[in-house]
Amino acid sequence: MQTDLPPNTYAADCPTRQILDRIADKWAVLILQLLADEPQRFNALRRKIQGLSQKVLSQTLKTLERDGFVTRTAFPTVPVTVEYALTPLGASLAETLTPLSRWAEAHIKDVEAARAAFDHRRATSGEGVPQGQTESHAPVAL
Repeated sequence: MQTDLPPNTYAADCPTRQILDRIADKWAVLILQLLADEPQRFNALRRKIQGLSQKVLSQTLKTLERDGFVTRTAFPTVPVTVEYALTPLGASLAETLTPLSRWAEAHIKDVEAARAAFDHRRATSGEGVPQGQTESHAPVAL
């Protein structure tokens, strides 16, 4: 018996949650934003996204291709040239990321101030900075 209930994104097996998990990945977001500008070759993506390894880029592109967000075109050159582009589905997703990036750019100073205040409170209360973090945080670009 099929019901028309809305998806429960809080349930582990919810398909909507699986998509949200995929597109919330920092590398996927950055790749989608670059591809929204124009198709890109693999090495161009690798050069433009600092800190992204070849292995992770390859895995992320395969996942985005499998999910229907990206197309992969291999050209018959020596060595083979591969170009990635957004599908219409990927382009519609990339459009939703632009406001998120603008929000992050507009509010990075607020986030940095909140982090500094939090770290200061923890340090002066004797709790210390949470494990795996430092007292100064570099801005995160989206």
